[in-house]
Amino acid sequence: MTFVFRRAALGMSLIAGLSACVPTTPPQGAGPVLPAAATAPLEKNTAMYLGTSDNGFSVPTVPVEKVPDEFERQEVEYVSNQPVGTIIINPGAKHLYFITGANKAIRYGVSVGKAGFEWSGEANITNRKPWPTWTPPKEMIERKPELSKWENGQPGGPTNPLGARALYLTTNGRDYGYRIHGTPDWWSIGKNASSGCIRMINQDVMDLYNRVPDGAKVVVLNRDGSMPTGLKLPPPQPKKKQPAPVARPEIATVAPEATVLPVAGTVAPGTVTPGIVTPGAVSPGTGTQAPVVAAPEAALGNGATSLPAAVTTPVAPTPPTVPVVTPQTTAPAAMPTPGVDPSPIVTPPAAPLSVPVCAVPLVNGLCPQG
Repeated sequence: MTFVFRRAALGMSLIAGLSACVPTTPPQGAGPVLPAAATAPLEKNTAMYLGTSDNGFSVPTVPVEKVPDEFERQEVEYVSNQPVGTIIINPGAKHLYFITGANKAIRYGVSVGKAGFEWSGEANITNRKPWPTWTPPKEMIERKPELSKWENGQPGGPTNPLGARALYLTTNGRDYGYRIHGTPDWWSIGKNASSGCIRMINQDVMDLYNRVPDGAKVVVLNRDGSMPTGLKLPPPQPKKKQPAPVARPEIATVAPEATVLPVAGTVAPGTVTPGIVTPGAVSPGTGTQAPVVAAPEAALGNGATSLPAAVTTPVAPTPPTVPVVTPQTTAPAAMPTPGVDPSPIVTPPAAPLSVPVCAVPLVNGLCPQG
């Protein structure tokens, strides 16, 4: 019995050993392979996104139920040859890894540069600030003129775009304006939403701020997740076109009519100008011709706008001239003669008789002699 039992036991052991070499794939036609059991989702850690007070500012609670699991802060396995304390950012996956040990990291969800603002390369953290002041660059103000009110800086606070913390990045000692910072817009996490900066939930950036030292290395991977071979910056953004100035309609201006002032020696006869006596003018109340008075030389020269008063030379009074009225007779109309032009013959009027001037009263219409 003992011998039989031993042979049976040996046979069973041989069968078991041979079965380990059998392929685990089922024979053809045996049915599909069942998939492995799905990994249970991570339990939501609502405590790490609760509201808090920090440096006199209030950090609101983040509705963690609205944040996708992959963008919540968590410890993960991450294969890397980078030293502890290094930050690696994968723009394609929207993840930031803080290396904590061999193949270990803390992963955070982030938002990265939108189309046209992506960059890759290495940098170093050269400064860290809580509740930093945000100053939009000139290029951003050109794209969004409404930001000009913050050209001298927006003070830190809950509505500041840099959020509760900012880590300042430089490459080879040069600041290209890139930051790892918080944001009040937690719903932008997991998207291409920034102008090249790396955004984090405020509670996450506060956690990273307390872990990362100054001078820490930052690696931003290429879009496909490969390691960068150098600094690759986005192309310059086109400047916003300024609207063309609106041409104002020209308003025609009518020049005032020029006032023509008489020039000495050219005053029209019979025109009386104060202070100017012209030849041929009759002195009021005398009925006599005014003496000829020469106007001063260059009376209107050098831009003068008025005539100076003329200097007159006394002239001896002239006896009044008595006008002689000669009655005019009208000849009867002549009868037209055949063959003769019927146009009237115009006879010029007789010249007025010149009456001698009498210095004494007339006698019977005659000037006494002697």
